[in-house]
Parts: sequence; C-alpha cells; structure tokens
Amino acid sequence: MIRLNLSPEPQWLEIAPGLRLLLAPMSTSLMMAARSDGALRDLPEDADNDTRGMVFARALTRRALLDWEGVGDAEGNPIPVTPEGIDALLDIFPVFDAFQTGYVANGLVLDAEGNASAPSPTGSSAGAIATAPPATASAPTARHS
Repeated sequence: MIRLNLSPEPQWLEIAPGLRLLLAPMSTSLMMAARSDGALRDLPEDADNDTRGMVFARALTRRALLDWEGVGDAEGNPIPVTPEGIDALLDIFPVFDAFQTGYVANGLVLDAEGNASAPSPTGSSAGAIATAPPATASAPTARHS
C-alpha cells in the first residue's frame, strides 16, 4: 500500500539537536524543477556522480527549504535562508547526509509496509506441477579417474 501524504503543509525535519529545517512537501514538480536547474545543465559531460549528486542536492534544497532554526553566523547570530547559506550548510557532511536520508530518501522510497507481497495464488506459479523426476539416493553418479 502506498501511503499518500495529502497535506500540502511544510514539515520540520530535525537534522541534529537544535538544527531544524522547514521543508516543502516532496513532489514531482519539485523534483522536476531541481532536475532542470541550470547548474546541472552547466556541468561538464564528464562530471562524476558525486559532483552531480551534490549539485542536484543544492538545487533541490534551494527549492524545498523554506526556513531553518539553529543556523547562525560566525558570532552565533541567527541568519536567514540564502542560497549561499544552503551551500555552506550542505557542505557539512552530517547535515548533508541527514537531509538526504530524512527528506530526499523518504520522498523517493515508497513506504515498505505492505509493498512486498507473496506470490499470487492465481499467478503463473499457481498449481504448477513438478515435471522433473525426484532425485534419489540410488541415482548413478559420474566417476572421475
């Protein structure tokens, strides 16, 4: 079963103690907009997957991140969300990893509950009859010399 979150309301994601991000709901339009970001198009054809992933994460975060708590300047004063601030925040690997796991992966992976199913009793394997003879202990074996 796919569980749909029909709430269009942004949700807070706790990244670390004292650090929260207010994120727009993951949607197809959000993903498509991030995929068509100019920074991705401007990458050289031989850019590696890690570089592409980071550029995509920044593009997605710039579209999804609406506000944050627990982000400040060098003196500890709270700062507003800016593209430069997003880049600096995502350069902190534990933050990047928590964002990827808590927001991106949750948006891309279907709820696993109920998605795995046993073979259907009416499927192609239903009522199948074994056609190979059963193996016996007295079956001849090949000898190697």
